[in-house]
Amino acid sequence: MFDHAADLHFIHQSDDRRVFLFLQGPSSPFFQMLADALVERGHEVRRINICFGDRLFWNRREVAHYRGKLQDWPEFIDRFIRDEKVTDIILSGDRRPHHLVALEKARVQKLGCYVTDLGYIRPDWITFERDGMTSYSRFPMDPKVISEIAKDVPEPDLEPRYSGDFLKMAVWDVQHNLANVFLWPFHPYYKWHALRHPLLEYAGWLVRLAKTPLTKRRTKETIKTLKASGASFYLLPLQLPTDYQLRHHSPYHDQHTPIRQVIKSFAQNAPHDRKLVIKLHPLDNGLINWRRFITKTAKQQGMEDRVIFIDGGNLNKLIKGSSGLITINSTVGTTALGLACPVIALGTAIYDMPGLTHQKGLDSFWTHAEPPDANLWKDFVSVLAHTIQVKGGFYNSDALKAVVAGVAERLDNNTVNEPNAYVDPAPRSYRKVAQIGSANVAQ
Repeated sequence: MFDHAADLHFIHQSDDRRVFLFLQGPSSPFFQMLADALVERGHEVRRINICFGDRLFWNRREVAHYRGKLQDWPEFIDRFIRDEKVTDIILSGDRRPHHLVALEKARVQKLGCYVTDLGYIRPDWITFERDGMTSYSRFPMDPKVISEIAKDVPEPDLEPRYSGDFLKMAVWDVQHNLANVFLWPFHPYYKWHALRHPLLEYAGWLVRLAKTPLTKRRTKETIKTLKASGASFYLLPLQLPTDYQLRHHSPYHDQHTPIRQVIKSFAQNAPHDRKLVIKLHPLDNGLINWRRFITKTAKQQGMEDRVIFIDGGNLNKLIKGSSGLITINSTVGTTALGLACPVIALGTAIYDMPGLTHQKGLDSFWTHAEPPDANLWKDFVSVLAHTIQVKGGFYNSDALKAVVAGVAERLDNNTVNEPNAYVDPAPRSYRKVAQIGSANVAQ
């Protein structure tokens, strides 16, 4: 069912040392480097590789390889935590099947649980928080509480410090996924958490890449025509169909339903001189023909001349030029709020709260969009950055060094979610249940 590395010998040190268990992380050396930093601070580390791709980003000896079925995982992880005297668990993607089980076992045994992902603030930040993200985040959503905490934290450095490295990110992602495809006998029961087979996704990206010159020209002409018309517009940036933010933190199981709802609401409630711009996600694999679907949906509502689809364009410029932004729960929402653009979130989002986002429903957004309160936004970002965001990134060498140092310090000093940005129970979990119920009734 499972095997440990042949040279694996865990030696427990004094009881005051913590034992950090690393599960799946980003396709990046981040977990490896963080483990090194924690060991340097006197702690112990463990790792469980759940798929072969995990092995590519861990070269320490403290490792076990889980090769069994998902149904046997609860018993394995429970025994592993107890045998190795684990005190803390660190992982990325808290909704992945293996991670859901591990987090539940950790909570029963009252371990420290830490979840990481790309930052709620972009660029140059990652998320690192206790227990869970988005619907399960413990970050407060009461504006008064946030403003009170903000009195005791410094203003964050929001100046971009690190250039992105898309090529490195792409190479590491491909290595991870292809290792899982071609070396599957080493972990025969592992199933990737994406919706489609990796080879199919890569084929879609290659086709989309080949169309880039044509797409750029088409997008440039579309934006030029939009500007020339002088029409006001709303912006709906699409998310990735595989995004757990969409699949687990919203009332939708796909993106088709919210697109239909937005276009229908726009048709019935938006001023007749307004347009709706729907922007494709830059990392979309192209396997769904969103242009065709959106064009068809707009035509059904008599909106074919007012709903515009684009693949590309400068996001910040589009946000600045828009009358408001509609999102399910994308981090584009934080970007828009930072640009003083009205935002409505249709799913659960860390930033969705009175004073920041529109709270009166989609139908009223088109005519009475509530702009974000500038002072609350400033407080929100300050508290967010100081408690559950860390400056740096996963894919740039300098960014990795910065984020490892920041995370290691917070873990060592037990200051993740501090000061006072940990609410029990999770304040957004009820909202997810309510949204799902509403969506089912609407459908």
